[in-house]
Amino acid sequence: MPAASFRLVLMVLVAFIPASLGAQAMLADDDGKAANERRKVAARAKQTEAFFATLEPLDITLTTNIRRIRADKNDKAPWRPAVFSYTDSDGKVVSIPAQIRTRGIWRLKNCEFPPLRVNFRNEDTKGTLLRGIDKPKLVNYCRNNDMFETYITQEMQLYRVYNLLTPASHRARMLRITYVDSASGKTHAKRLAILLEEPDYIAARLDGDIIDQKGATPSNLDAYHDALAGLFNYFIGNTDWSTFGLHNMQLVSEADGDVIPVPYDFDFAGAINAAYASVDPKLSIDRVRQRLFRGYCRPPEDFERAFETFKSKKQEIYALYSDPVGSLLPKKTAEETLKYFDEFYETINDSRRTRRNIIDACLK
Repeated sequence: MPAASFRLVLMVLVAFIPASLGAQAMLADDDGKAANERRKVAARAKQTEAFFATLEPLDITLTTNIRRIRADKNDKAPWRPAVFSYTDSDGKVVSIPAQIRTRGIWRLKNCEFPPLRVNFRNEDTKGTLLRGIDKPKLVNYCRNNDMFETYITQEMQLYRVYNLLTPASHRARMLRITYVDSASGKTHAKRLAILLEEPDYIAARLDGDIIDQKGATPSNLDAYHDALAGLFNYFIGNTDWSTFGLHNMQLVSEADGDVIPVPYDFDFAGAINAAYASVDPKLSIDRVRQRLFRGYCRPPEDFERAFETFKSKKQEIYALYSDPVGSLLPKKTAEETLKYFDEFYETINDSRRTRRNIIDACLK
C-alpha cells in the first residue's frame, strides 16, 4: 500500500478508534518530542554495534539474590538489585549496577531459573562494553544442565539466521554468565545466555516506531517482509507465533508507512526440538519437527522474492554452524539441524511442494 494511502487509513483509524493499529506511529511522527526521543534511541542503538557484532561470548558475572529472583513467579514481579561485572582487556574488573526482574510465560512457570529483563542506567554503562544497552531481555538458562544450554545456543543461531535474511531482526550477543548469590557469595551456575537487542533499537535502525496494537491483517503489513517472516517461521518449524495476536511477533512502522513484522522467541521451534516443546492441539500437526505454514497469503511475486532470499543466503546460513558460535554446539546437533534445513530447501526448490505446503496453505 502506498505510504500516502497508509497514512490516510491511519488518520481514519485515529478518528474513530484511537488505539487502532498504526495510530501510535502516526501520532509520534507529528510529535516533535517523540521524534527527538527517537533520535536519542537511534544514537544509543548505534553505540551497541560493536557489542552485537562480536561473535565471542562475553564472560560476565551476575550477582543478585538468587533465592528471591527464583521466587518471583508472576508477570508483575518487582525490579530487584543486581550487579553485572566482567574483566576488561587490562585485567580490571568492571562492575555495572542494574535492576532485573522476571519475565515470560511458559519459562517463568516451568524453569528452575526464570528468564530476565535487565534495566541499566545510561550513566552506569558509559565507557563499558555494555555502552548503550538499556532494557534488554536475557534468554538465560532454564535448567542447569548441558541439554538446556544447547537449546540456548540453538536459539542464538536462529536469531543469527534471521539477521542474514533482513536487518528487520533482533541482533543478539552470547554471554557466558556466572550467577553468584549476593546473600551467600556462592556461585549458583555458569551457563550461556543470549542478550537480545531491544525492540526500540530495531525500530530506530529502521527509522520507525514499535506498534503495540494487536489485530494486524495482511492489508496493514509490508507484503514482502510479512512473507519473509512467515517463511522463516516455517523454515525453523515454529508454529508458536501470531502476527494478528502479537504473540512472539513485533511490528515496526517505518517512516514511509510500511509495517514490518519482526519474529522472536524460537525455543518451541522444530529446529531446536526442545524436550518441553509442544504443538497447539488445534493445529493439524502433532510434533514440533513437522512444519506447518501459518503466514498470511501473499501475491506470488512476494513469496517468490522471499524464496529467493533464502536461496541466496543458504551457504551463509549453513556456515553459521561451523563458525565460532556454531562450534559451541555438539557436532551431532549441528548436523541434525542442517539436515532439517535441507528438508526446507527441498520444498522451496520443488514448485509443487512449494504450492501445496506454503502458497496454498497460507492464512487468508
